[in-house]
Amino acid sequence: MLVNIHKHKIMLLLFLTVASGTAQSQVWTLQQCIDTALVYNKRLQISRNSREAGEQKHKEAEANLIPKINVNADYRYYANLPYQFMPLSAFGGPDGQFKEVKFGVPHNINANLQLTLSVYNPLIYGAIQSTKIGSEISGLQVQKTTEQIIFEISNLYYNAQILSSQLVFIDSNLMNNKKLLKNLQLLKEQLLAKGTDISKVQLQIDQLTNQGEIIANKFEQILNALKFTMGISGERSVGITPLFLYHPENNEYKTTSTFDIRISETQSRLLVSELRTLKNSRLPSLALYGTYGTAGYGYDKQPNEFLKFYPIGYAGLQLTYPLFNGTITRRKINQKRLEVRNSELQQSLITEQTNMQIDNARQQRMVAQHSLETTLSQIALGQSVYGQTILQQAQGTAGLPDVLLADNALREAQQNYLGAVVEYLKADLELKKLTGNILNK
Repeated sequence: MLVNIHKHKIMLLLFLTVASGTAQSQVWTLQQCIDTALVYNKRLQISRNSREAGEQKHKEAEANLIPKINVNADYRYYANLPYQFMPLSAFGGPDGQFKEVKFGVPHNINANLQLTLSVYNPLIYGAIQSTKIGSEISGLQVQKTTEQIIFEISNLYYNAQILSSQLVFIDSNLMNNKKLLKNLQLLKEQLLAKGTDISKVQLQIDQLTNQGEIIANKFEQILNALKFTMGISGERSVGITPLFLYHPENNEYKTTSTFDIRISETQSRLLVSELRTLKNSRLPSLALYGTYGTAGYGYDKQPNEFLKFYPIGYAGLQLTYPLFNGTITRRKINQKRLEVRNSELQQSLITEQTNMQIDNARQQRMVAQHSLETTLSQIALGQSVYGQTILQQAQGTAGLPDVLLADNALREAQQNYLGAVVEYLKADLELKKLTGNILNK
């Protein structure tokens, strides 16, 4: 019953101290910090832009199936017309004899529209499949970055709460020591206490004050890091919700596939798709094309000066079949097979490592929970012992060494409690991340 009474006293003290410290600042809950970071964090914005770029790359690959239309124009002026050899037999001359003849006119103009359509090209279809899988990887990377941001925000927020609790405990201890110093000064005036006793208590007050300044500085640094991770201005005023006396929820998380495993699986699919594309590159490709335009011929000498245009149009099919490229394709296929094998090994390694880390995190959380429950009772007991020792000291049945010993025991219990809270929160957050539940609200 005594322990419960002291627990309520400590809770009230924590509330009053933290409330007064954050009265000048806007109080942010952990969820508010996370929601803000999901909107303003620049690392997350970069990841989202990369996902959008991956989607555009996939659409680019699909666009290769759309017909292409080009406008071509060409003008040539022949200072020297090309020669052709005409057989003399065409003009009644002997067989096997030829005469060089200039053909054409000096001015040649061509303008046309050209349409090309890939009927079948294994490289295009392979690129479409690969970019689709690459887009999936980009999406998973966004989710992984989101998970990491939430993990970082939670860690920083918990650290801020712990440091805030340390400041509360220091303020409480300073209050106790100042009361003790005041009582000793009164006793010294009555010649019932020595100057060395006052010096010892003053030394403890100075040490606690210095420790408070150090922790307050760390607290500000953590808040700055929190604001940076949230993506907001460092000039914004941010307060945190009080930790009070932390009671573990002891959640059991259902194990799901983590983003590292899912990314590894998708990367394996990408490598298999690239391997298939390399194999299919040995297949023939077929394209449809058509051209429609005009051809112009001009002569600029008298008396037959002219410029005339004639229509031209044709359509056709083009078949391309790679016969031999110096074993380059075979070497690429062998390399890709090794990459696929390494990806499978990496996937297995990540799975085994994750399972081991989950077991370790569960064990660590269980130990931290037991330590947390123990230290929570120790704080209440330390408060009770300290209060009784102060009464005994006032009645003359306990000396200053007994008071200082009780004060040190209380401070040690407080530090042990905060250490246990840190270990539990870290283990719980790590377990939540390893089991793939950190995005689940």
